[in-house]
Amino acid sequence: MDHQAVLEFVYDDPDSATLVEASVAQELDEIDGDRTHARLDRDDATLSMTIDAADPVALRAGMTTWTTLVEVAERVGGI
Repeated sequence: MDHQAVLEFVYDDPDSATLVEASVAQELDEIDGDRTHARLDRDDATLSMTIDAADPVALRAGMTTWTTLVEVAERVGGI
């Protein structure tokens, strides 16, 4: 993959980061395709999402998809 974006989400506490991580991680295998791939990493209260894409259009679409999923997880989790 030729294009990459790293998104970082910083929370007030590790429990919040863990909750969002667990919610979003369920979708990793379901959404990955041949043009994009995403990976989650957590370090204490910081959740990082690395999105690799074959082209800029796929990267933009991947960023939109994953940030929306994080926002939904935060909203549902009351974060």
